[in-house]
Amino acid sequence: MVSDEVVRDILRQNEAMSNLVDTLGEDDDLFEKGLDSFGSVQLMLALEERFNVEFPDSLLNRRSFSTIRIIRETVTSLTLGEAA
Repeated sequence: MVSDEVVRDILRQNEAMSNLVDTLGEDDDLFEKGLDSFGSVQLMLALEERFNVEFPDSLLNRRSFSTIRIIRETVTSLTLGEAA
């Protein structure tokens, strides 16, 4: 299972999120906190590299990267081969 801390470490690499990561709740909307579309692509690429997964087209949407909880659950399902 993917931990919140690993997701937070990856978010720290994102310029818009780096100073906010420690104050974010797991259900805070990252886009409301400053994540933009470019940042979400960077986040996706970092997650793919870190966990050796590939996000399918069906998960390439704003919701998949909207909160720490959703990111954690989505990446966990990808690592377990459950996402479609």
